[in-house]
Amino acid sequence: MSLARVHNFSISLDGFGTGEPQSLDAPFGHAGERLHEWLFATRSWREMVGQPGGTRGIDDAFARLHGPGVGAEIMGARKFGPPGWHEDPEWKGWWGSNPPFHTPVVVLTQHSRPSLEMEGGTTFHFVHASPAEALETAREAADGQDVRIGGGATVIRDFVAAGLVDHMHIVVVPILLGRGVRLWDGLEGLETDYEIESASSPSGVTHVTLTRAV
Repeated sequence: MSLARVHNFSISLDGFGTGEPQSLDAPFGHAGERLHEWLFATRSWREMVGQPGGTRGIDDAFARLHGPGVGAEIMGARKFGPPGWHEDPEWKGWWGSNPPFHTPVVVLTQHSRPSLEMEGGTTFHFVHASPAEALETAREAADGQDVRIGGGATVIRDFVAAGLVDHMHIVVVPILLGRGVRLWDGLEGLETDYEIESASSPSGVTHVTLTRAV
């Protein structure tokens, strides 16, 4: 069976995956882009956005694992758009006409909407489903490849709590946010279910991988 994977998900030292309040002008709330500066500096990110240069070290090596072998993504409503996006029929996500996913994307939302086909192979499907049901839908769309659980923090937490995540790559960024949406709440004892490794980067972040113990 295909795996459910989390990649490049950044959290603060105090465990927050985003700040608050989230809005059209501040997708990550008061955190701004601080959680993702390590990623924006990598060569792989710069290649994706058509910019030269970028780092080639450990951050880039982890960043490049985001796409290979992934046939579909699952994301929460807050990753797709700011609060209230469902009231705007013209809203098509943060990423423009050619989103970076290039796969089917299952958007978890209580507000139904027809599937939205974009350029580059991305099609957004809007569903109201449990984690297990959403994963089954995404696996069917992935055609034998893995499914990426894309976030935000609440979605990842719900899938982990349901025992559905096989591999996680979490990036701990050396900042304190103090408020927002925390990743690890309610997941006490998680370390007994996963083999955990960590690697420090010269950029200051720590890459933590959690792979389901056999």
